Amino acid sequence: MIEEEKKSDAKKMLWPTLAMMAFSTVWGFGNVVNGYVYFDGTKVVFSWVLMFLLYFVPYALMVGELGATFKNANGGVSSWVNATMGAKWAYYAGWTYWACHVVYISSKGTGGLRAMAWGIFGNTKWYDGLPTAWTQLATLVVFLFFCWVTSKGIPVLKSLATIAGSSMFIMSILFIIMMFAAPAINPHAGYYSINFNWKSLMPTFNLKYLTSLSILVFAVGGCEKISPYVNKVKDPSKNFPKAMMALAIMVMISAILGTFAMALMFDPKVVNNNLNEYISNGAYMAFQRLGEYYHVGGLFMYIYSWCNVIGQFSTLVISIDAPLRMLLGSKEAKNFIPKKLLKVNKHGAYINGIWMVVILSGGLIAAQALLPDAQAVMAQLVKLNSTTMPMRYLWVFAAYIALRKQQIKFDTSYQMTKNQGLAYTAGIWCFIVTAACCIFGIYSPDPFTLFLNIITPIILIALGLILPAIKKREDGSNPLID
Repeated sequence: MIEEEKKSDAKKMLWPTLAMMAFSTVWGFGNVVNGYVYFDGTKVVFSWVLMFLLYFVPYALMVGELGATFKNANGGVSSWVNATMGAKWAYYAGWTYWACHVVYISSKGTGGLRAMAWGIFGNTKWYDGLPTAWTQLATLVVFLFFCWVTSKGIPVLKSLATIAGSSMFIMSILFIIMMFAAPAINPHAGYYSINFNWKSLMPTFNLKYLTSLSILVFAVGGCEKISPYVNKVKDPSKNFPKAMMALAIMVMISAILGTFAMALMFDPKVVNNNLNEYISNGAYMAFQRLGEYYHVGGLFMYIYSWCNVIGQFSTLVISIDAPLRMLLGSKEAKNFIPKKLLKVNKHGAYINGIWMVVILSGGLIAAQALLPDAQAVMAQLVKLNSTTMPMRYLWVFAAYIALRKQQIKFDTSYQMTKNQGLAYTAGIWCFIVTAACCIFGIYSPDPFTLFLNIITPIILIALGLILPAIKKREDGSNPLID
């Protein structure tokens, strides 16, 4: 028996391996750029540190406890909610996870075309100069094509997503290293100086600050994806917290060093005066400038662009397919979702579910044709994503609070803390922070953006409530009462 346990332990991963897996899943260079752009340059550093210490660390440790408790659950957050709160709430959790991806799907098509413009032309002057109706029509065509790809069950782009994700992760780390090395290699390139005084690092707490916090929550969210690996680590109760602390430190170092690397390149005043341009193109401009410092022209920018093209389009397919399968393939689906939406074609794809994605995401793409230009579309999608995507994290914290209320019912190999008061405080705190950031993030000085930020969640929530009512009429029973 002891020999078998030793063999089993030998097969388990070390905590640094899990930390690296989590880091590549959670973090990306786009988060550094968005933080720098939205929070006035180096003033984002203070906010990053606060976000990591007061939000990200407890969030990651709660995910670890949920993953360790429900180690055999395959449905992720929906399974946790089902076990702790019941099938009705599990359906709503699954719906929220899927609904958040409606906006995300719209942004992948836009992001992919922008990356392609950089990869072909080396800039987006031609692309950004087109009428918005043309760029949105092109985005719609791309979106419909990949919906068709998803319906045919073509797996090749899903494999490419792993390669693209890894390469983008490597490029993000290389950017920071190479940018700090650049002044030694090319000292006369004309860098901006960084002031490490209190004024340069302390943010201005105003309406813009509060309404942008959702950008940071969106950036650090998503670590629930690594929950299946909690029990694959040696001695999880001891080593999982180590992995999560290492993850938090790596993300914090990457965010802070990445911010200072950006500060050597871009003047925050110039960024603030051209906000949409830097939101849309900041990452490409950074790699373009890095190439100039190393006398290789646009080489780094072209590599980054084509990695991003593959990443955006492969993620588009995964984002159409995976959340749909999680929603419609769950046990709760049969009780809460009309039968027509559960229809599967000969390729194993939820064909009517894909049509629902076509209508909702396609409608959002079409609506954005009213915006003034392609840069405004990209900026609007970044903001809309930051207010809708974090809504799915609310279910993680709700499930955690429910778990601690019923902890006597469940066995676990790892707990964030044995103190019930501290556990409740952490769960409630993270829930409130997430909800507040989502609500504040809705505000925009642009009336049309504000309208979309309000109407999109309302439509998605209403549809999630309507489907069980349709199901009730379909079979004459009310699953919400059962």
